[in-house]
Amino acid sequence: MAEIRIADQTIAVLQKSLDLRAQKQQVIAGNIANAETPGYSARKLTFEDNLRKAINTPEMAGQKSHAKHFPIGTNGISNVQGTLTKQVNSSPLGDGNSVSVDDEMFDLAENQILFEAASQMIKKKFSMLKFAASDGR
Repeated sequence: MAEIRIADQTIAVLQKSLDLRAQKQQVIAGNIANAETPGYSARKLTFEDNLRKAINTPEMAGQKSHAKHFPIGTNGISNVQGTLTKQVNSSPLGDGNSVSVDDEMFDLAENQILFEAASQMIKKKFSMLKFAASDGR
């Protein structure tokens, strides 16, 4: 018999996206807070490609034949992680700080808009589930 699940893949993707966008918000806020710190290297959190890859890769549940075997089939959306990179300032001028406040503010606005869009979509999904559960009332 097929497994019945209330939450579909869309909810899992939106949930993971919200979690990663919150992490990205913290990274951006840290960059802005250190905009005047000499020698500070700006950090960037990227996860979109990893999330897209997890969406397009079917999740396969593997069977372990022994309790000490490593788990297999962990390509699921819940295992997606962001990649944190540092941007080193290669300019010989200045104090070695690689933070561009303009770029960070742009990233902040973009991340905020995408976070809001994902939260509105997940809110709509849950309201549709509520509507279905209340028998259309």
